[in-house]
Amino acid sequence: MTERAPEFADPEKLAAEGAAFLLERFSLSSIDVALVLGSGWAAAADGLGQQIAHCDLAEVPGFAKPSVAGHGSELRVVRTTGGKIAAIFTGRTHLYEGRGAAQVVHGIRTSAAAGARIVVLTNGCGGLNRDWPPGTPVLIRDHINLTGATPLIGARFIDLSEAYASRLRDLARSVEPELPEGVYVQFRGPQFETPAEVRMAGVLGGDLVGMSTALEAVAAREAGMEVLGISLVTNLAAGISATPLSHQEVLEAGQEAAPRLRRLLAGIASAL
Repeated sequence: MTERAPEFADPEKLAAEGAAFLLERFSLSSIDVALVLGSGWAAAADGLGQQIAHCDLAEVPGFAKPSVAGHGSELRVVRTTGGKIAAIFTGRTHLYEGRGAAQVVHGIRTSAAAGARIVVLTNGCGGLNRDWPPGTPVLIRDHINLTGATPLIGARFIDLSEAYASRLRDLARSVEPELPEGVYVQFRGPQFETPAEVRMAGVLGGDLVGMSTALEAVAAREAGMEVLGISLVTNLAAGISATPLSHQEVLEAGQEAAPRLRRLLAGIASAL
């Protein structure tokens, strides 16, 4: 069990400090939307709009430099073609890094404190559906959290009946009509899931397996944000794939899918 880092004794206060830094540093009154780019998605940051400013994530109060290969370490602020101010987090903290759930969701809480009402969460994942080959983006309809963790402390009862907004999924399909959707299962990691765990995920109703996103979605819903989740299938999951899993294939799948992901995110960002 991970402990809450001392600086996260008051997560809301730290999020307010991060938001104040962001708005003052970039001379903004607020931001409209946040995008978190997961494994394989880094190249999609380009072309999302006119860049206003950028800084290292670690400069913002409460943030740590992402430590996972394939994740960026930059916060970008852009103006989309639809006129919205978007904060793009090119990397994230994962629960398996041992920094606690509050650190994992700090970007979400900071974005909400800065005014964002929508967050787009992306990730690279293993797929259980053989009809979704590597390189397939899949909308997240719902999730199953198998981490044993939550960003909520105390009697904070948040409704997750629609953790991922159907309105935003419809908007994404207006950009790419054939996008499939499924249920994402978050494991704690960092080890890849065993074949038995993948079979369990399927029995529970899962279509996708990975190590991020669910805790961020919970924090976003607590903050009153609408959530759009998109997984990039980077490999067939263990027991379905005929070859051993590796993080390198995750990165390679993202590189190959980069043009499609860039078009998809750019279209979504402009339509929000």
